[in-house]
Amino acid sequence: MKILITGSAGFIGYHLSLKLLERGDTVVGLDCINDYYDVNIKYARLATKGIEKDKIEYNKIVSSTEYDYHFIKLNLEDNENVLKLFIEQKFDVVCNLAAQAGVRYSLINPYAYIQSNIVGYLNLLEGCRENKIKHFVYASSSSVYGLNTKMPLSTEDRVDHPVALYAASKKSNEVMAHAYSHLYKIPTTGLRFFTVYGPWGRPDMALFLFTDAILKNKPINVFNYGDMVRDFTYVGDIVEGVKRVIDNPAQPNPDWDSNNPDTASSSAPYKVYNIGNNNPIKLMNFITAIEKELGKEAEKVMLPIQPGDVPKTYADVNTLMNDLGYKPETTIQHGIKEFIKWYKKYYNIQ
Repeated sequence: MKILITGSAGFIGYHLSLKLLERGDTVVGLDCINDYYDVNIKYARLATKGIEKDKIEYNKIVSSTEYDYHFIKLNLEDNENVLKLFIEQKFDVVCNLAAQAGVRYSLINPYAYIQSNIVGYLNLLEGCRENKIKHFVYASSSSVYGLNTKMPLSTEDRVDHPVALYAASKKSNEVMAHAYSHLYKIPTTGLRFFTVYGPWGRPDMALFLFTDAILKNKPINVFNYGDMVRDFTYVGDIVEGVKRVIDNPAQPNPDWDSNNPDTASSSAPYKVYNIGNNNPIKLMNFITAIEKELGKEAEKVMLPIQPGDVPKTYADVNTLMNDLGYKPETTIQHGIKEFIKWYKKYYNIQ
């Protein structure tokens, strides 16, 4: 297939691109390469797929000499050029992993989330509508569960109480997708990611921050006084799940009942899945595993929970397992080991 992956210079987009290239798909990667975090990591991810930094220009496709991979630097908010890209490239499938990420940053710069996650997302939906895309897969987030406390978090539960604008933008993505599935019969599948980690991970995420600080003999900030639980999910398990979703376009649910509506399916070709590890880990145990792998104990600064954060996530992934055979297999110890091995190699640490 010919697949557009937005956010292709990002963490999950990097790994998914490689996975699809390995099996023979043609991948067009799109990314605006903003400076929310260190752009050098984004360029380094692209370089591993044969895309040279010096050849990247805005709205110009650069092709790899090593893979059937093509990259374009483009803002999703650039409606004219996004739609032009759809017309010229004739994609089979679109996988939207581009977004202004981060819960805490949404408290500082809320407008960035509306532009990227709402306006840019709408441009992708319009591209799909006008060009008969066979399947639109998009990243949602576990953050949509907001104030929900019933565990595990299930797609059968309502998600009406987000605690940050980032979460609200992701909930908006889901309802916008449903509207397009209903009106234009576009198969859309949303994936609520749960705390993804692994090699080439984002510098603003806990594993990167903790590893970096411990190796530099700096203290780490432990929020909610360590009383946090996360369904940490290894990126390799994530991309295997995304690949399976891409290959199985959403179908209308023949049993959908408008008097008792299922929140994760529809009479339209629409589906929402959780994609997580289904095995929540206490934050302090996560930190201990990092310390053990590094052979160093962290100096910990215990702090209250930050605005927009939730104390616990735990994914019910039964639907994804039953529908597509998804089964996360990577232990937290192995995943942390793989990340630290990458980190030391990337920063040339012996």
